[in-house]
Amino acid sequence: MPAIKRIVLDVLKPHHPNALDLAQAIAALGPDYRVGLKVIAVDEKTESAEVTVEANAIDFEGVNGAITAMGATVHSIDAVDVASADRPKT
Repeated sequence: MPAIKRIVLDVLKPHHPNALDLAQAIAALGPDYRVGLKVIAVDEKTESAEVTVEANAIDFEGVNGAITAMGATVHSIDAVDVASADRPKT
């Protein structure tokens, strides 16, 4: 099965938890997860953020679940890098 190597998400989040807490919650999902989070816009109650996750095999459902558990929502997938799985040697 193909593996997601990098994904960029447009996320709408409340002010609390802060960006660091959200990024750490996502990073905790995998031993090799790298997470970048950039706040793009702020209004009275929410923040729009660009979240980039990189790993050998990203569990998108897990990432989406962690984001939702923190009170945020994924608005869109803005970019994704996927690689085919290694074929077994014959």
